[in-house]
Amino acid sequence: MSDANQAAVVHPTAIVDDGARIGAGTRVWHWVHVCGGAEIGEGCSLGQNVFVGNKVKIGDKVKIQNNVSVYDNVTLEDGVFCGPSMVFTNVYNPRAEIERKSEYRDTLVKRGATLGANCTIVCGVSIGEYAFIGAGSVITRDVPAFALMVGVPARRIGWMSHAGERLGDDLVCPREGRRYRLVGPDRLEEIASE
Repeated sequence: MSDANQAAVVHPTAIVDDGARIGAGTRVWHWVHVCGGAEIGEGCSLGQNVFVGNKVKIGDKVKIQNNVSVYDNVTLEDGVFCGPSMVFTNVYNPRAEIERKSEYRDTLVKRGATLGANCTIVCGVSIGEYAFIGAGSVITRDVPAFALMVGVPARRIGWMSHAGERLGDDLVCPREGRRYRLVGPDRLEEIASE
Protein backbone atom coordinates (compact mmCIF):
# COMPACT_ATOMS: atom_id res chain seq x y z
CA MET A 1 0.00 0.00 0.00
CA SER A 2 1.41 3.45 -0.92
CA ASP A 3 1.80 6.24 1.65
CA ALA A 4 -0.98 8.23 -0.05
CA ASN A 5 -3.46 5.47 0.87
CA GLN A 6 -2.54 5.41 4.56
CA ALA A 7 -3.69 7.70 7.33
CA ALA A 8 -1.31 10.39 8.57
CA VAL A 9 1.20 9.15 11.17
CA VAL A 10 1.70 11.49 14.12
CA HIS A 11 4.41 10.78 16.71
CA PRO A 12 3.15 10.79 20.34
CA THR A 13 5.37 13.77 21.23
CA ALA A 14 3.89 15.93 18.43
CA ILE A 15 1.14 18.49 19.11
CA VAL A 16 -1.52 18.86 16.42
CA ASP A 17 -4.07 21.50 17.38
CA ASP A 18 -7.78 20.96 16.68
CA GLY A 19 -8.74 22.07 13.19
CA ALA A 20 -5.43 21.29 11.49
CA ARG A 21 -5.82 19.36 8.25
CA ILE A 22 -3.17 16.73 7.54
CA GLY A 23 -3.33 14.62 4.39
CA ALA A 24 -3.08 10.86 4.07
CA GLY A 25 0.38 9.33 4.29
CA THR A 26 1.95 12.41 5.89
CA ARG A 27 4.41 11.71 8.72
CA VAL A 28 4.69 14.12 11.63
CA TRP A 29 7.78 13.35 13.70
CA HIS A 30 9.10 14.10 17.22
CA TRP A 31 8.23 17.40 18.95
CA VAL A 32 6.42 18.94 15.98
CA HIS A 33 3.71 21.56 16.58
CA VAL A 34 1.02 22.05 13.92
CA CYS A 35 -1.38 24.93 14.61
CA GLY A 36 -5.13 24.53 14.11
CA GLY A 37 -5.44 26.55 10.90
CA ALA A 38 -2.66 24.75 9.01
CA GLU A 39 -3.36 22.78 5.83
CA ILE A 40 -0.86 20.01 5.01
CA GLY A 41 -1.16 17.80 1.95
CA GLU A 42 -0.63 14.09 1.36
CA GLY A 43 2.64 12.18 1.57
CA CYS A 44 4.58 14.91 3.40
CA SER A 45 7.28 14.53 6.03
CA LEU A 46 7.69 16.99 8.92
CA GLY A 47 10.97 16.31 10.71
CA GLN A 48 11.83 16.71 14.38
CA ASN A 49 11.06 20.09 16.00
CA VAL A 50 9.11 21.57 13.05
CA PHE A 51 6.56 24.33 13.72
CA VAL A 52 3.68 25.02 11.29
CA GLY A 53 1.65 28.21 11.82
CA ASN A 54 -2.10 28.78 11.46
CA LYS A 55 -2.02 30.54 8.10
CA VAL A 56 0.22 28.03 6.33
CA LYS A 57 -0.59 25.92 3.27
CA ILE A 58 1.63 22.97 2.41
CA GLY A 59 1.08 20.91 -0.74
CA ASP A 60 1.61 17.20 -1.38
CA LYS A 61 4.95 15.36 -1.04
CA VAL A 62 6.68 18.25 0.76
CA LYS A 63 9.70 17.39 2.93
CA ILE A 64 10.50 19.68 5.84
CA GLN A 65 13.67 18.68 7.63
CA ASN A 66 14.46 19.15 11.34
CA ASN A 67 14.25 22.51 13.14
CA VAL A 68 12.24 24.49 10.57
CA SER A 69 9.48 26.97 11.51
CA VAL A 70 6.94 27.62 8.76
CA TYR A 71 5.31 30.85 9.90
CA ASP A 72 1.96 32.41 8.93
CA ASN A 73 1.52 33.52 5.33
CA VAL A 74 3.93 30.93 3.89
CA THR A 75 2.70 28.65 1.09
CA LEU A 76 4.70 25.62 -0.03
CA GLU A 77 3.48 24.02 -3.24
CA ASP A 78 3.82 20.31 -4.08
CA GLY A 79 7.26 18.71 -3.89
CA VAL A 80 9.07 21.49 -2.02
CA PHE A 81 12.14 20.49 0.03
CA CYS A 82 13.06 22.53 3.13
CA GLY A 83 16.55 21.67 4.36
CA PRO A 84 17.54 21.39 8.04
CA SER A 85 17.29 24.59 10.09
CA MET A 86 16.36 26.81 7.14
CA VAL A 87 14.45 29.97 8.09
CA PHE A 88 11.28 31.71 6.94
CA THR A 89 10.38 35.19 8.17
CA ASN A 90 6.97 36.86 8.02
CA VAL A 91 7.61 40.44 9.17
CA TYR A 92 10.10 42.55 7.23
CA ASN A 93 11.13 44.92 10.02
CA PRO A 94 10.31 43.28 13.38
CA ARG A 95 10.57 44.95 16.78
CA ALA A 96 9.78 43.16 20.03
CA GLU A 97 7.89 46.18 21.39
CA ILE A 98 5.75 46.82 18.28
CA GLU A 99 3.11 44.31 17.19
CA ARG A 100 3.12 43.93 13.41
CA LYS A 101 0.85 40.91 12.83
CA SER A 102 -1.19 42.98 10.37
CA GLU A 103 2.00 43.51 8.33
CA TYR A 104 2.83 39.85 7.60
CA ARG A 105 4.04 39.44 4.02
CA ASP A 106 3.11 36.46 1.85
CA THR A 107 5.88 34.07 0.81
CA LEU A 108 5.29 31.56 -1.99
CA VAL A 109 7.58 28.62 -2.72
CA LYS A 110 6.51 27.04 -5.99
CA ARG A 111 6.43 23.39 -7.00
CA GLY A 112 9.61 21.35 -6.70
CA ALA A 113 11.86 24.08 -5.28
CA THR A 114 14.72 23.15 -2.93
CA LEU A 115 15.63 25.36 0.04
CA GLY A 116 19.06 24.31 1.30
CA ALA A 117 20.14 23.84 4.91
CA ASN A 118 20.37 27.04 6.96
CA CYS A 119 19.19 29.31 4.14
CA THR A 120 16.97 32.27 5.00
CA ILE A 121 13.91 33.32 3.00
CA VAL A 122 13.02 36.95 3.77
CA CYS A 123 9.24 37.37 3.66
CA GLY A 124 7.37 38.74 0.68
CA VAL A 125 9.21 36.82 -2.04
CA SER A 126 8.21 34.18 -4.56
CA ILE A 127 10.55 31.30 -5.36
CA GLY A 128 10.01 29.81 -8.80
CA GLU A 129 9.37 26.20 -9.76
CA TYR A 130 12.35 23.86 -9.29
CA ALA A 131 14.62 26.70 -8.13
CA PHE A 132 17.53 25.60 -5.94
CA ILE A 133 18.63 27.75 -2.99
CA GLY A 134 22.12 26.84 -1.78
CA ALA A 135 22.89 26.11 1.87
CA GLY A 136 23.31 29.26 3.96
CA SER A 137 22.04 31.62 1.25
CA VAL A 138 19.80 34.61 2.01
CA ILE A 139 16.92 35.28 -0.39
CA THR A 140 15.77 38.92 -0.41
CA ARG A 141 13.95 39.09 -3.77
CA ASP A 142 11.93 36.92 -6.15
CA VAL A 143 13.73 33.91 -7.65
CA PRO A 144 13.04 32.70 -11.21
CA ALA A 145 12.09 29.10 -11.98
CA PHE A 146 15.06 26.67 -12.20
CA ALA A 147 17.52 29.30 -10.84
CA LEU A 148 20.53 28.19 -8.78
CA MET A 149 20.97 30.83 -6.06
CA VAL A 150 23.88 31.16 -3.61
CA GLY A 151 25.39 33.78 -1.33
CA VAL A 152 24.45 36.59 1.03
CA PRO A 153 22.44 38.17 -0.43
CA ALA A 154 21.87 35.38 -2.93
CA ARG A 155 22.60 35.78 -6.62
CA ARG A 156 21.95 33.45 -9.53
CA ILE A 157 25.03 31.46 -10.55
CA GLY A 158 23.39 29.00 -12.91
CA TRP A 159 20.35 26.86 -13.66
CA MET A 160 19.05 23.55 -12.30
CA SER A 161 16.94 20.84 -13.93
CA HIS A 162 13.74 19.23 -12.64
CA ALA A 163 15.96 16.44 -11.25
CA GLY A 164 18.11 18.86 -9.22
CA GLU A 165 21.13 18.64 -11.54
CA ARG A 166 23.15 21.70 -12.48
CA LEU A 167 22.77 22.49 -16.17
CA GLY A 168 25.80 23.08 -18.36
CA ASP A 169 26.04 25.41 -21.34
CA ASP A 170 24.04 22.94 -23.46
CA LEU A 171 21.10 23.24 -20.98
CA VAL A 172 20.53 19.46 -21.02
CA CYS A 173 19.90 17.60 -17.76
CA PRO A 174 22.73 15.06 -17.28
CA ARG A 175 20.43 12.74 -15.31
CA GLU A 176 17.20 12.76 -17.34
CA GLY A 177 18.14 14.26 -20.70
CA ARG A 178 15.47 16.95 -20.46
CA ARG A 179 16.31 19.95 -22.61
CA TYR A 180 15.85 23.60 -21.65
CA ARG A 181 16.22 27.01 -23.31
CA LEU A 182 16.70 30.57 -22.11
CA VAL A 183 13.83 32.95 -22.71
CA GLY A 184 15.36 36.31 -21.92
CA PRO A 185 18.20 36.82 -19.45
CA ASP A 186 16.39 35.53 -16.35
CA ARG A 187 13.96 32.90 -17.55
CA LEU A 188 14.49 29.25 -18.38
CA GLU A 189 11.89 26.84 -19.71
CA GLU A 190 11.80 23.19 -20.68
CA ILE A 191 11.68 22.39 -24.37
CA ALA A 192 8.70 20.12 -24.94
CA SER A 193 9.67 16.71 -26.32
CA GLU A 194 8.18 15.77 -29.64
